[in-house]
Amino acid sequence: MRLALTDDGHEVIEAPSGAAGLELFGAGGADVVLVDLMLPDIDGFECCRRLRRSSDVPIIMVTARTDTHDVVAGLEAGADDYVTKPFEMKELSARIRALLRRSRSAGGPAGEVIDIQDLEIRPDAGVVRRNGEALHLTRTEFRLLCELASAPDRVYSREQLLERVWGYDYFGDGRIVDVHVRRLRTKIEEDPAHPRILVTVRGLGYKIQPAP
Repeated sequence: MRLALTDDGHEVIEAPSGAAGLELFGAGGADVVLVDLMLPDIDGFECCRRLRRSSDVPIIMVTARTDTHDVVAGLEAGADDYVTKPFEMKELSARIRALLRRSRSAGGPAGEVIDIQDLEIRPDAGVVRRNGEALHLTRTEFRLLCELASAPDRVYSREQLLERVWGYDYFGDGRIVDVHVRRLRTKIEEDPAHPRILVTVRGLGYKIQPAP
């Protein structure tokens, strides 16, 4: 994997354990982090949670565990993507490029402010406030919110959100969208179990509701 990613133009720094990886990241940061679930000390879920406490760096879980429970747990822990072995290196490289491209791109026109109920969204500044209080969203959560909020009341299918938020060459499935919607609701909704802002349109997808 290291050789293939290096040939693809990436600088790769490896760590033999979860603790060593967290220490390396804390020392210098990274543009994107690949985390294996099966680590000798701290498992990949816990590594992901610890990274999320201090960073919104794009995270991809790379693992042989394909069970839906593991996929959901990985995304709930804060991963932006989940890749199961075996996989083609060109697919992993494409996913990395898509996440990097999305995380580096601007969120919207300079100075734009989107008001949705009690949310104030500033795409160019990467800021979301609820009732004036700043919210901490990961880059993927922020992009998902901006995409939906750019056209309130428009229904987006999971496939459309995969294309627009994760990238046109993204190879994932709808579970990633569902999990990130759930995580986003815990941050922007007063009652995530009964969302008023990011609502589900049964059989079609998701939309932002400008007013109840």
